[in-house]
Amino acid sequence: MASQTTGIQQLLGAEKRAAEKVAEARKRKARRLKQAKEEAQAEIDAYKAQREKQYREHENSILGSRGDMEAQIDKTTRRKIDELNSNVKKHQDAALSQLLKLVYDINPELHQNYRM
Repeated sequence: MASQTTGIQQLLGAEKRAAEKVAEARKRKARRLKQAKEEAQAEIDAYKAQREKQYREHENSILGSRGDMEAQIDKTTRRKIDELNSNVKKHQDAALSQLLKLVYDINPELHQNYRM
């Protein structure tokens, strides 16, 4: 009986060690999976950043930067406004004198349908 008890104790000890080894293996596997997932996410983030940078460079090369476009539109608008203001100043006196001439120079005439 004593040898059976010793044999059972040895089996229980072996089973316990085996369970510990299995648990340790599961922990290692979980750590490896977590590490692999983190590495994959880092690679994904790096690739995404690289592609976004390429896209921005491509967009800037084709369209130019938005700031440049806004500055160019503002410059064009100011130039057109300045041209219009200079044309107004240049032709203001002539237009005003022509308008006053039409108002002040009244030639009374009989209407063509008037019958005497």
